[in-house]
Amino acid sequence: MAKHRLERVNELLRRELGDLLQRELHFDAPLVTVQQVDVTPDLKNAHVYMSVFGTEKQRKGVLSQLYTRRPHLQFLLSRRVTMKHTPQLHFKLDEGIERGTRIINLMDELHLLPATEAPIIDGEGAPIHPPLL
Repeated sequence: MAKHRLERVNELLRRELGDLLQRELHFDAPLVTVQQVDVTPDLKNAHVYMSVFGTEKQRKGVLSQLYTRRPHLQFLLSRRVTMKHTPQLHFKLDEGIERGTRIINLMDELHLLPATEAPIIDGEGAPIHPPLL
């Protein structure tokens, strides 16, 4: 039962933080999203995984801005979510999407040349061509 409660709290905090960030903060990066929130079982800390599309400088700027505005965000969150204690927010970059994109690009590079089947050789060493349909 406690597991389901944590999942509900995680989802609620993710939604509310996403809404707060959209309304309260303006970033230089083109796209900033809350990917996931993991609350500790004692509900005192919340690890917020952020996805930031942009340059490395923009990513660092987003994290810096989030940590600077963290007390204000926690205050606003406490007004929107009724909990005994509002968890302390710890922002982290979620690089899963970037890693996935890099892996897909590497896989595409491996398949640049079209795959050809090895020719079938008859007993005399001449290739046998399959019939055309």
